[in-house]
Amino acid sequence: MAGKPPEGDPVQDAPQVSAPPRAAAGLPAVAHTLGVARRQMGVRRAARALLKVNQKDGFDCPGCAWPEEDRRHTAEFCENGAKAVAEEATLRRVTPDFFAGHPLADLAGRSGYWLGQQGRITEPVYLPPGGDRYEPVTWERAFEIIAEELTALSSPDEALFYTSGRTSNEAAFLLQLFAREFGTNNLPDCSNMCHESSGSALTETLGVGKGSVSLEDLHQADLIIVAGQNPGTNHPRMLSALEKAKAAGARIISVNPLPEAGMERFKNPQTPLGMIRGVALNDLFLQIRIGGDQALFRLLNKLILAEDEREHESPDAPGTAGVPGTAGAAGGGAVDREFVREHTHGFEEFRAAARAADWEETLAATGLERSDIERALAMVLESRRTIVCWAMGLTQHKHSVATIREVVNFLLLRGAIGRPGAGVCPVRGHSNVQGDRTMGIFERPAPAFLDALEKEFGFAPPRHHGLDVVRSIRALRDGEAKVFFAMGGNFVAATPDTEVTEAAIRRARLTVHVSTKLNRSHAVTGRRALILPTLGRTDKDVQAGGRQVVTVEDSMGMVHASRGNLAPAGPSLLSEPAIVARLARAVLGPASRTPWEEFERDYGTIRDRISRVVPGFEDFNARIARPGGFTLPHAPRDERRFPTATGKANFTAAPVEYPRVPEGRLLLQTLRSHDQYNTTIYGLDDRYRGIKGGRRVVLVHPEDARELGLADGSYTDLVSEWRDGVERRAPGFRVVHYATARGCAAAYYPETNVLVPLDSTADTSNTPASKSVVVRFERP
Repeated sequence: MAGKPPEGDPVQDAPQVSAPPRAAAGLPAVAHTLGVARRQMGVRRAARALLKVNQKDGFDCPGCAWPEEDRRHTAEFCENGAKAVAEEATLRRVTPDFFAGHPLADLAGRSGYWLGQQGRITEPVYLPPGGDRYEPVTWERAFEIIAEELTALSSPDEALFYTSGRTSNEAAFLLQLFAREFGTNNLPDCSNMCHESSGSALTETLGVGKGSVSLEDLHQADLIIVAGQNPGTNHPRMLSALEKAKAAGARIISVNPLPEAGMERFKNPQTPLGMIRGVALNDLFLQIRIGGDQALFRLLNKLILAEDEREHESPDAPGTAGVPGTAGAAGGGAVDREFVREHTHGFEEFRAAARAADWEETLAATGLERSDIERALAMVLESRRTIVCWAMGLTQHKHSVATIREVVNFLLLRGAIGRPGAGVCPVRGHSNVQGDRTMGIFERPAPAFLDALEKEFGFAPPRHHGLDVVRSIRALRDGEAKVFFAMGGNFVAATPDTEVTEAAIRRARLTVHVSTKLNRSHAVTGRRALILPTLGRTDKDVQAGGRQVVTVEDSMGMVHASRGNLAPAGPSLLSEPAIVARLARAVLGPASRTPWEEFERDYGTIRDRISRVVPGFEDFNARIARPGGFTLPHAPRDERRFPTATGKANFTAAPVEYPRVPEGRLLLQTLRSHDQYNTTIYGLDDRYRGIKGGRRVVLVHPEDARELGLADGSYTDLVSEWRDGVERRAPGFRVVHYATARGCAAAYYPETNVLVPLDSTADTSNTPASKSVVVRFERP
């Protein structure tokens, strides 16, 4: 019967293991999608919800941020998107009676999977000081409690306002507005843990911290390099775009430590022929060692420069366009000399560093064969239009920012920025994580943004930098932060160094979570705690001003409306904008000149203010009324204009880095299973890796396992090693012999987040280095 949650918490460390499949999607994906939808929503509700996902008159999927084409399929969602919708539109309910029967100690002992399967939270609840369980509380009292704690702080900077990507543009804008009017820039968000390295590198080199390509560019590309990313699990609708690109003649190189079924063969469930036959996406699979990507791109850059010098019989810097033999990449040469001369800065220093790249060091760093790299180079030189896509496999290392800068170097050499079918494509994860940043959710806001806020709202926002996620955990740990407010997300499960993070959270005076469902963070609380239930993407949002819409920004800078179409999970739910507006009124009181009540009544008034504060959002309300929305400006893409400190695109020349692993250890990357999205666990299977009924597994190459004495099916504890000498242990993992790159291992998060040291972060971006964890294996 739909709406019935699982009765027990299933064992997760005794999986069945079989050979991984060689194709993704197809009939199994359809069958699994329909089964999940029926169990969670029932047949009629499932149809009403799924037929509106990602439609122009519907709601944006609460899962990933992959964009939609202008012409859309009736079923414009993937398997994981359907799971995300099913869990939000579920008929299961978490009522005050549930909390009465489940004290905090019981919730703390449950798995994240079990907690998420209980259903939608229907009423606000409160954990009083010394209490052992949540109890019902009115909305008015909830806001009074938050106001009591916030106004009692010695400084506004003792408060932290965390945001997850699911938050709409309107709610995100209000939250940062409230935080800054309150007096702090402490606005950590999930970008700090995923694509902060991308933003840091792209802002420095191109002047805009976002991707430069559209879906149409992807369809027009000659070559697409997918590095450090698994589209089949993390962004399944990307496979359709890659399929379309292949049909138009593109070739695809996949750079990944793990072979991925979706890149081997994609069986498109939206077409009968595609579902049966499928298409092989990979033209070349480079099974790279974890963290070797910078070395790979540095050597490719050296080889491109060498080819250019052979073409021109001179090692000189790029010459004059139009001279015979110097047309550059746009005309078939290795280097686009005209682009480099006209639009870039720092070429000489970069060229010197690239020339120093060493074949032997690169092969050691990457684990690749020389022939693999030479084949990749040939494909690069044959391509006039190249796109590089990447995700967490590039962004979560100590040297991540330098790696992405090297990717930019690679594209600048070829003139592949500001050209149709070419550019940078950081594939954002959570829906609207990019939009939240655009709306001002950032601990280091640009002065121009603060100037615009001050002009529009008449208060002086703080100018000093706030705290990101890692620094927020340290502040809580050290007693320097006392109130933690989270707009969505699952902070405790998403962050590194689990034991440190949980101890830090428990030191807070108050923790507040605006949530749709239960998760681990609700069981790890401060002295007082609140759970404030909110509307989801699928829910109709009706305020005093009538039915409302919200907006989101996808991974490629397209902004569009989202309209829920289902009755809310309960009559007591408030929308996220309403929660922020009421909180602001309770905390700031009548002294605030901001029209919070008006914002709650009509979200169009929020968009009016956004249009005057955030560049690119002029005539916001009129533009989202158009089906499909609008694309934000991007100077490098649109004009080949680069708003950097030099006024040009910047070549860079960082030293090549890659992880060195002591003998008897492996380098572990944390990753998702196919049955999860970020920290939300939909089920206990990873169909595309042959894992069923469990999550506590570690994937190890058979030869590495033999050398370490790890029999397939045996159990081991994972112990991470880092320079602080602290032992971090994840016990009871089943060893699975798997064709990962030699010297590397993989296991699912959040179970392995305990192994990631809080201070092991990327240079510049401070992103946790969750893909570079040195581990040893010990018998349980």
